[in-house]
Amino acid sequence: MAKVTFAHAGDTLIAYLAGEIDHHSAQLLREQIDGQIAGSMPARLVMDFGGVDFMDSSGVGLILGRAKQMQAIEGSLAVQKAPPAVTKMLRLARIETT
Repeated sequence: MAKVTFAHAGDTLIAYLAGEIDHHSAQLLREQIDGQIAGSMPARLVMDFGGVDFMDSSGVGLILGRAKQMQAIEGSLAVQKAPPAVTKMLRLARIETT
């Protein structure tokens, strides 16, 4: 099961993801992240995948959906600290990581 914790740094919202991101956990993560976006209206969302052990295509959908959310409020999205297996999947989906 995946979990997310949040930190704020100025106008940046950081979502620290951990665990396994699959179809079931992605929905809960979506709701939690969207709630934080709606509550703080950040200029930048950073999704930190440093604690993620496994991710399927639902994780790609999670990222793309949050990118659309941030575009809607004229913000930006960054993906960081993805482990090698996740980075490989993100490259296939043409999602840049830092």
